Amino acid sequence: MSARSQVTEILRSGGIEIGGDRPWDVRVHDERLYQRILAEGSLGAGEAYMDGWWDAERLDELFFRMLQARLDRRIRTPAVLGPALLSRLGNAQSRRRSRRVAEQHYDLSNRLYEAMLGPTMQYTCAYYGPDGSDATLDEAQRAKLALIARKLHLEPGMRVLELGGGFGELARFLAAEHGCEVVSYNISSQQVEYARGLCEGLPVDVRQQDYREAANESRQYDRIVSIGLMEHVGPKNYRAFFELARARLKAGGLALVHTIGGNTSRIDTDRWIAKYIFPGGVIPSASQLTRAKEGLFVLEDWHNFGPDYDRTLIAWHDNFAAAWEELKQSEGLDERFRRMWRYYLLSSAGAFRARHLNLWQLVLSQGDIPRYAPVR
Repeated sequence: MSARSQVTEILRSGGIEIGGDRPWDVRVHDERLYQRILAEGSLGAGEAYMDGWWDAERLDELFFRMLQARLDRRIRTPAVLGPALLSRLGNAQSRRRSRRVAEQHYDLSNRLYEAMLGPTMQYTCAYYGPDGSDATLDEAQRAKLALIARKLHLEPGMRVLELGGGFGELARFLAAEHGCEVVSYNISSQQVEYARGLCEGLPVDVRQQDYREAANESRQYDRIVSIGLMEHVGPKNYRAFFELARARLKAGGLALVHTIGGNTSRIDTDRWIAKYIFPGGVIPSASQLTRAKEGLFVLEDWHNFGPDYDRTLIAWHDNFAAAWEELKQSEGLDERFRRMWRYYLLSSAGAFRARHLNLWQLVLSQGDIPRYAPVR
């Protein structure tokens, strides 16, 4: 069977046609695509899209159907030993290697992120609420910040340790709106500069350091919060992460971990995502997290609002698309970058829509509080 026939048959089994007229159907511009997909799998498909070899009007719907039908499991590419071997024998998320994701992804132009994320500059899932309200992206991001604060049961004067601080809006919110003192760790130079400006005049200490440096502190904190860091911690470091959090948390304290979660345990990630978006990133599974925190924390609450990430990603994509002409001129971005970024956002939206990915918030204690009331 030819490469074209194999790929066509696989896609058709998921309700996707080559040359069809539905928004999720694939239009092929270069016949070399089929062999490239069979030889290189997701990496080849993503790079071919960046190269303009194929298109789909609705990439999000295409990926939703592919993942819902588990078509990714039907393309068996030759084994690629490098990433898997590094994950097994080395530490792909060591301090030195962890710098790559900051330099390649988070240290991109702040103007790009301002255009995409909006005024809250929240580069994690927004919260549209249990009824899936019709809130705007900015309203849903502010609702996420308020949700985190409610779950942590904050009181004025509390000291909060933030592991992975992003652009600083959560630290600003906790300090300005809840009267907390915040210490925030972040390795991205661009984000740290932005966060320091945002939090100027507030009791917020933004440190350009790896989160693991918090292990060297002697003081403890009333609350610990980690939003969007666990995806970069890596399986070899999950236990050490929870040990660090336990060591820094005061008696009677609470910790909150907000992370993308996968349905199966992995030691590496999709090859296209690893090469172009999040080098060293690994999505943790429920069993990996529970094993890592075993004996250290009591799980007080586990909240999954993964469908909200679908909406968040679509909103980010729409913002990016609307700002593209200005970004192209001001930031010197080219068409290959536009296609890469579009592919990243919309394929991710499809993965959340298919429930292939989740968004979890875990609230943890040391088992020394009488009762925790879940918050939504």
